[in-house]
Amino acid sequence: MDKDELLSFIQSYCMQGQLQRAISAVSQSKGPLSNIVRAGLVSVANGSTAEEVQTAMDAVALREIPRLGRRIDLLSALVNVAVLLGLLGTVSGMIAAFGAVANLPPADKAKVLASSIAEALNATGFGLLVSIVLFAAWGWLVSWSSRVIDDVHEASVATLNFILVNKDKIMKG
Repeated sequence: MDKDELLSFIQSYCMQGQLQRAISAVSQSKGPLSNIVRAGLVSVANGSTAEEVQTAMDAVALREIPRLGRRIDLLSALVNVAVLLGLLGTVSGMIAAFGAVANLPPADKAKVLASSIAEALNATGFGLLVSIVLFAAWGWLVSWSSRVIDDVHEASVATLNFILVNKDKIMKG
């Protein structure tokens, strides 16, 4: 759910004194933002103090935020593995090329040398191609994760401030 849309629903229900409806609406949405906001609203519904509301939201945030970046570093490692595998193929092809120059009769050298160099270049190209694709995916995921984390922090603070400023209105319902 969009951060602004979620906050709008919550504020609308809360200002009407319908805290349980706000909790119900947030519960229908899955994700770190809704889980953190739900924790704050439930804490308010239980009559918690401002510090307890913030603690409830912080506790859920500590669980939810690391999940957003989980496994992204694996892509970074795969980028490096792809480059290294390409390098290994390059080295293997060059070893075969030098072996051909050193050990084969002159009539066979050109064919084996060309084949070995082609193997080396194909391995290099494939390793680079795979690493470029994975690196682009990694960059996109890091950017997405940062944007979501920023939204979570912003919405959490906005929700907490809204709850604290309007606690009396919210609890009337």
